[in-house]
Amino acid sequence: MSGLIENTKRSVEVSAEDLPLHCPMPNMQKWNAHPRVFLQIEKTGEALCPYCGTHYTLKGGPAKGGHH
Repeated sequence: MSGLIENTKRSVEVSAEDLPLHCPMPNMQKWNAHPRVFLQIEKTGEALCPYCGTHYTLKGGPAKGGHH
């Protein structure tokens, strides 16, 4: 078994280890994938892929701290 998942899941929870976030993710099958696009998720805790509409949420919410 390859361990790859179908690109049909429309809501994905990611963790800090998945950053920088891009869609499709490395564990997604490539045969039906769109071009890779990097998504900004750190500030709001969520991102929407402009190609496929997959909604990503960051486990634990937006990044805390840092300088503004």
